[in-house]
Amino acid sequence: MKRGMAIVLVAPSGAGKGTLIGKLLADFPQFKLSVSSTTRGAREGEEHGVHYFFLKKEEFKSKIEKGDFIEWALVHDNYYGTSRDLIDECVASGDVVLLDIDVQGTDNVKKLFGNDSYAIFVAPPSYEILEQRLRDRGTDEDEVIELRLKNARSEMKRKNDYDYLLVNDDLETAYAELKSVVEQAIKG
Repeated sequence: MKRGMAIVLVAPSGAGKGTLIGKLLADFPQFKLSVSSTTRGAREGEEHGVHYFFLKKEEFKSKIEKGDFIEWALVHDNYYGTSRDLIDECVASGDVVLLDIDVQGTDNVKKLFGNDSYAIFVAPPSYEILEQRLRDRGTDEDEVIELRLKNARSEMKRKNDYDYLLVNDDLETAYAELKSVVEQAIKG
């Protein structure tokens, strides 16, 4: 049986990776999307195992101690993490699993899964355009936008460290390129 693959899209907030992942899942319904775990409560409409695995803090901390997460973080008093077992199962069973994680998590995926992983950095065409996209979303306060922009500067320093660099200047053009890259990656 052919092994599967963990495909990671890593990008600063506002670069468009969520939209690109949604388009990939529409064109490749056989792909699995990695579902993260969190200790925050479910929001209206969110389902356990679909949007997140909702865990109690004690359970999450126990999983950290056992090394069950590829990556995890404490954000605003809630934990978030990616299950190693979930990714292991997908890859071992021949599935392609898509991950939307940060640079540290991507580094861990590359280290743990080696040739069974492929990391794509999605970059905005410029820092100014990234800032405009974040502001145009209208979902964050100025302080949050400033923090995202600060983090983006750090993340952008890593853009050439992965298997492929995709510049998302025009969504349709970027998606066509992404689709082609993913098809090549899964063919091996």
